[in-house]
Amino acid sequence: MIKFPITMLALMAMLAAPASAQTKAAKTKTELSMERQGMVDIHTKDKSIQVSLMYSRADNFTGTVLYTDLTRAYLHPKAAAALAKAQARLKQLRPDLTLKVYDAARPMSIQQRMWDKVKNTKKYFYVSNPARGGGLHNYGMAVDITLAKLDGDTLDMGTKIDYMGSAAHIDREAALVSSGRISTQARKNRQLLREVMRYAGFRPLRTEWWHFNLVSRATAKKYYKVIK
Repeated sequence: MIKFPITMLALMAMLAAPASAQTKAAKTKTELSMERQGMVDIHTKDKSIQVSLMYSRADNFTGTVLYTDLTRAYLHPKAAAALAKAQARLKQLRPDLTLKVYDAARPMSIQQRMWDKVKNTKKYFYVSNPARGGGLHNYGMAVDITLAKLDGDTLDMGTKIDYMGSAAHIDREAALVSSGRISTQARKNRQLLREVMRYAGFRPLRTEWWHFNLVSRATAKKYYKVIK
């Protein structure tokens, strides 16, 4: 009988474990907390949706990393199902494109850090104050999203995602095209994004072409729980 060191046996047991068990073990503290609070990984609904969480890196409007242990995109189950519906609709219209998520459910603790970064700047207008209940990201009912090619390259939307300025406003697009601030194609790309998201029940935010809510803030506060 061959005797293996304990460490070798442990390694063999880990490799023999089902893939689902290995994946679960790899989840971070924040991700496990999300799941305990009822949020679901959007890839359990549709693995073809691309994810690149912008607050997991410093290249965002705050200039800092806010998600230190969050790389998966979580949403409330209703929002996740709606997002999968939007992806399916996009595939019907444009099989060569995919949705790409840049932010989804956000714990209130991280919302507070974000607010602290901008509360004394002009950017405060774009961030929900935690003292007032936060925003729909904090209920898993909002998503920041764009369109991308299957290789991951994003389409021209006129501004980068998370751009805080009038060029990102969806009610000014005709004037933005006329003045040359965004291209005609960028406007068409925004319209396509809104079409598939509205088809699934999401509502666009006037000041951010990338932001979509599934329910109103009043509905969220009445029927859903804030993510801690």
